[in-house]
Amino acid sequence: MSAEWRAKIAVIATVTIFGLTYGLSAPLIALTLDRRGYSEAFIGVNAAMHALGVLVIAPALPWLCRRFSPRALMLCALVASAVLLMLFPWTPVASWFLLRLLLGMASEVMLVVTETWLNHATQEAHRAKNLALYTAMLSLGFALGPLILSWRGTGERTFVLGGVITLLAALLILATRLSAMVDDAQVNRSWLAWLQLMPLALAATVLNAALECAGMNLLPLYAISLGWREADATSLIAILLLGAIVLQLPVGWLADRLNRRRLVVMLAVLSTLGALVWPLALQQLWLALQQLWLARALLFIWGGVFVGIYTVVMTLIGQHFRGAELAGAYAILSVGWGAGALLGPMLGGMAMSLTMHGLPLLAALLCGLFSLFAMVSAPDKV
Repeated sequence: MSAEWRAKIAVIATVTIFGLTYGLSAPLIALTLDRRGYSEAFIGVNAAMHALGVLVIAPALPWLCRRFSPRALMLCALVASAVLLMLFPWTPVASWFLLRLLLGMASEVMLVVTETWLNHATQEAHRAKNLALYTAMLSLGFALGPLILSWRGTGERTFVLGGVITLLAALLILATRLSAMVDDAQVNRSWLAWLQLMPLALAATVLNAALECAGMNLLPLYAISLGWREADATSLIAILLLGAIVLQLPVGWLADRLNRRRLVVMLAVLSTLGALVWPLALQQLWLALQQLWLARALLFIWGGVFVGIYTVVMTLIGQHFRGAELAGAYAILSVGWGAGALLGPMLGGMAMSLTMHGLPLLAALLCGLFSLFAMVSAPDKV
């Protein structure tokens, strides 16, 4: 195996661990707080601290990418994430707000560095395929978290297990050599200039973060409110993310052959319609008829279609930016991700407080608004 492929495997393993740290910690912390009697609104605010950490670290990411090697950044982020995960069981709930903020900072370094490095090192002819694999493995990480939770349950050992797995990924990075990610050039653009350059990508990032974070924290609680057992409710996240894994390669194949902007619109419209069907598929009538396969099939397909929006948009970003510009673009997108992740759990918690089906209705509303924006946005912008 060539050094280039070993490096790509290490980078993809890192983003898988990024997904795992969030996929495990989000429902684990939410269920732990729910079991201790905290409200859905409190759980949503606590989950938003992860996004606040993203907003804190985002402005420094271009400088970090110029100042330090990708290997050093990934290694530090992985070790920090492992330590933070292991601290949760031994600290009071009040300190969890700070721990989640720091975990958000470490996780975002992993995400931006891996995305920038892989997009920078990928040839245009294989960009969509490689990024589809990247997104699929990111989703695999998200799915492994709930699977570990279903296997181990909530408790101290689950936090520790997540930390140990993260340390194993750090060892893999430690044994890998990575090429330089960006040059020393600095791209000086205002926030408004970046917004004008890539409005569609920013909107897609906000959408993805809002629904991803709301779903990871609140989907099990929504299913439980409809009569699902805790283990089955938690497994729904894994099923949704399994669809995101399996269906990304077909999405990448389509993105290399179709108009990518039109494909984004198609996926967004399908995501809107799919979210509207959630209440029917998950409601107690189907549980009584033992038609659990219907709910699982819907979430499997919806997960692949929705995450496909992110795959195609990241392909467009790599198509338009290179080098220092690419790192700058991802730093701005990090702010968008942080804003979406900050608002998503809070809006989801509020929506579920107002109506039983608040979570799917919020998903349908946000996907619908994005569909309209994608249809009318300028074709020469990302």
